[in-house]
Amino acid sequence: MSPVDILLLHSAFGLRPAVHAAAERLRVAGHEVHVPDLFDGRTAETVEDGMRITEEIGRDELLRRAVQAAAPLSEKGLVYAGLSLGAAIAQNLALADEKARGLLLLHGTSDIAENAAVDDLPVQLHVADPDPFETADWLNSWYLQMRRAGADVEIFQYPGAGHLFTDPELPDYDAQATTEAWSVALAFLESL
Repeated sequence: MSPVDILLLHSAFGLRPAVHAAAERLRVAGHEVHVPDLFDGRTAETVEDGMRITEEIGRDELLRRAVQAAAPLSEKGLVYAGLSLGAAIAQNLALADEKARGLLLLHGTSDIAENAAVDDLPVQLHVADPDPFETADWLNSWYLQMRRAGADVEIFQYPGAGHLFTDPELPDYDAQATTEAWSVALAFLESL
């Protein structure tokens, strides 16, 4: 198929080198990638720092910033993508955008509104197994709710990988899982 426009949202660690590397990987595959900085230049060294920054800014403000970044691009049909916290935000945007072409989630999901409805939105999720933030019970419930909302969902799990396994600067990093996840994700994007 043809290249897609992708809005890639960073994790609670902020706009770190791994996010730029992910964007570059997508660009090399021919896609147009937009990477907004929802933290205004701030980055975190630990999960706790990232959660503190997230709380200081506030989830509603982060969502507003993401909507603002997506607004000028959404008319042509975006693929929303995100890493952990960014995946949760991307999910919210995609479920609210009737022109969304797809949703690529790495390391995270979000609650789903009762009235969420999409028309066969392609969704792909890549998570560690086990993942302390995405437990098996949560993923089962999330999958059923996404299917009920009308999404076409695939879940890929990576045994033994850490939560943010695609970031080589973090202890969670798993080279094999990263290679596998990006290979599957790029094929998904090609199919849109």
